[in-house]
Amino acid sequence: MTRTSIAGPEEEVAAQQVAADDGAIDRYRSIVFPNAIRELRKQHGFARLLGLSAALPDIPYVRLSKIERGEVFAKPAELQRIATALRVPAEDLLLDIDAPGFDVADWATELQGWTEEEIAEDRFAVLLAAAIRARRDADRSLSIPQVERQFGIAPVILSRLENGYKPLSRWNAQTVRAICGLLGVADAAALRRMVEEADAAGQLRDWLPVAASRAARIEKTRARIALLRTELRDAPPPGPRAKAAHPFRIVPREPQPRDGDAAVLAAIERDDVATVRLVPVFGAPRGDGLIERVTAGRSVEAPRHAGEKAYGLRVCRATLGPALPAHAVVVVDPDRFPSSGGLACVREADGLRLLVVTFDRQGRMIGYSLNPEREIELDRLDPADIGSVVAVLLD
Repeated sequence: MTRTSIAGPEEEVAAQQVAADDGAIDRYRSIVFPNAIRELRKQHGFARLLGLSAALPDIPYVRLSKIERGEVFAKPAELQRIATALRVPAEDLLLDIDAPGFDVADWATELQGWTEEEIAEDRFAVLLAAAIRARRDADRSLSIPQVERQFGIAPVILSRLENGYKPLSRWNAQTVRAICGLLGVADAAALRRMVEEADAAGQLRDWLPVAASRAARIEKTRARIALLRTELRDAPPPGPRAKAAHPFRIVPREPQPRDGDAAVLAAIERDDVATVRLVPVFGAPRGDGLIERVTAGRSVEAPRHAGEKAYGLRVCRATLGPALPAHAVVVVDPDRFPSSGGLACVREADGLRLLVVTFDRQGRMIGYSLNPEREIELDRLDPADIGSVVAVLLD
């Protein structure tokens, strides 16, 4: 494959110049919402975030974790609910980033603890973001729709790439191939060499502040926190809330009969003998929250609507929280695709993984677990590797 230059003519580069902070990559660019939640949580008896999460069933754990870690801005209603659970005023959860004693590096000490390898990978993610921006600026035909048509990079993925959302190693093989195509290199190794060489030659200098600008982050944070203070001050006090159901509790329901099922169901109801279908149970714990599909030497009853390939699976570890304990057995239907609010079983190279299913703000189906913390975009997986949990059995 022909190697493509990512640098445009000098006049193109000049047109893209922005005010740089100090030329360095913003190490804390993912922390847009530093707050007092972690400190107040510990002061008020919640040693672990999971304990606070149990008191906030209408805020998914992954969302709550990202709020506490400052990776996303909380909504006023979310801050009010968190404050109510902690028994503090909602405004106490906000920090003044312009206060003389505030230092984002100190605030993030507990959160990061990165290894040298992780720091290097984060740096490369920003360099890659700058390289992609430079490539698109050098060829103005590479609009967002054109990049999707020509290279198969969806707009939301392109946005994440151009903002250094995550290291190259965490993008799937399909996305890495698409990036290589966009930048005109053969593979990931060539991609790394090309980007590092472009950085060494100073070709990415003008795009780095755009991809990881400390000043832009601080200004965005300052403005959003000020807006939150105003919204919290003007909002009416939260009224009593009905206790929500635990997000991990599943209550299986019988499917509504189709027209053609009426005679069959009527015959079953008239029959004095109930047919019980048993399915084998598999499952042994593996590392990283995975479950190995080996026989457990027992059987369980499958619900009537389970497919022919359904099987039982030992949970093995409470990866989804205490509502689905390790001793539970789930019934998995590999021919049924999961829906939001349910549980999914995903087949990976080294075993099976149970995930809670939800949708994000872009409408993508996301599966997540709590221990270990995982967030997987289910829409990008092969449907053959995803099954739905159709029943939960607690001994």
